[in-house]
Amino acid sequence: MRSRLLATLLAVIAAGPALGSDKLRIGYLPVTGHAKFFVAQEQGLFAQEGLEVELVQFVNSADGINALNAGKLDLGAFGTTAPLVHISKGTDLRIIGGVMGEDVSIITTVANGASIKRIADLKGKKIATVRLATGDAVLRGALHDAGLDWRKDVSIFELKSPPAVIEAVKTAQVDAGVIWGPHDLRAADEGLVIVARSKALQPGHPCCRLTVRAEELKQRDRWVHFIRALLRAEKFARDDHPRTVDAIVKYLKLDRTVVEKAFYGGNLEQGTDPNLHGVEKFWKVMQESEFVTSKEPIRAHVEVSLYKDALDGLAHEQPAETYWADLEARYTARNL
Repeated sequence: MRSRLLATLLAVIAAGPALGSDKLRIGYLPVTGHAKFFVAQEQGLFAQEGLEVELVQFVNSADGINALNAGKLDLGAFGTTAPLVHISKGTDLRIIGGVMGEDVSIITTVANGASIKRIADLKGKKIATVRLATGDAVLRGALHDAGLDWRKDVSIFELKSPPAVIEAVKTAQVDAGVIWGPHDLRAADEGLVIVARSKALQPGHPCCRLTVRAEELKQRDRWVHFIRALLRAEKFARDDHPRTVDAIVKYLKLDRTVVEKAFYGGNLEQGTDPNLHGVEKFWKVMQESEFVTSKEPIRAHVEVSLYKDALDGLAHEQPAETYWADLEARYTARNL
């Protein structure tokens, strides 16, 4: 009996402070870039932070952000474009952190690839995107930078998902398409070619952002603990590739080789940082390309203090861990 009690006590200590169960419904996309959610769930990091998390999958950011606005989710992790478009229309949302960055690709067929070498070559072409995805805004910004008007010089078709975009390109319904990992690997396997990657078109751009309704900021402690769990998952993914791949495979049902290449291949940035400066630049690109008509600054809709509190807490608890110190420096560069 005494040994069982000791074992229970040690388990409680290992799990961290007893915070009580705080239930959260979190919307995510079925992409490798959302690995930190899968890792945090499978490694018990949410539970250790006193959270009971239900992960709710959405096919695209448009559907997900609508669910968030309707109060069906506590937090949504959807493409940067989605919350910014809704904010531009008056919805009171707050970005409190990040999930990933870059990882968007523009694809076409081998035949079309002979004439489509750069963004300017898309003039007069039909292009498929996923509505309100990060890549949608990156494309329109790149077209603007190339001197093209996305409303007049190209025809953009907003589809439901990356697989739908791939199929439209393969069957010549469109000339090119915008997708993201791991769908870029699938596209290559099916004989398509990558024309450009977003890391070249808009270096360092943020992708999916952690977004809540403004009223949720009253629950400050829950979000600090939520971000702590994601930061710990971010570090875990850096340190333990096999178990990170295990978690991704469990949720996405993909081949391990594909997951390993997509997640660790160098085209995906995995920061949980809110990246205020990156969001401001993304907002400016959307304004300049007239994707949004709002002239208001976006800064008031990015809340960076929750992330900072979470990171400071981890750095204080593990002062010898250089990973947290590196993230502190990155926070300063991206947010101050």
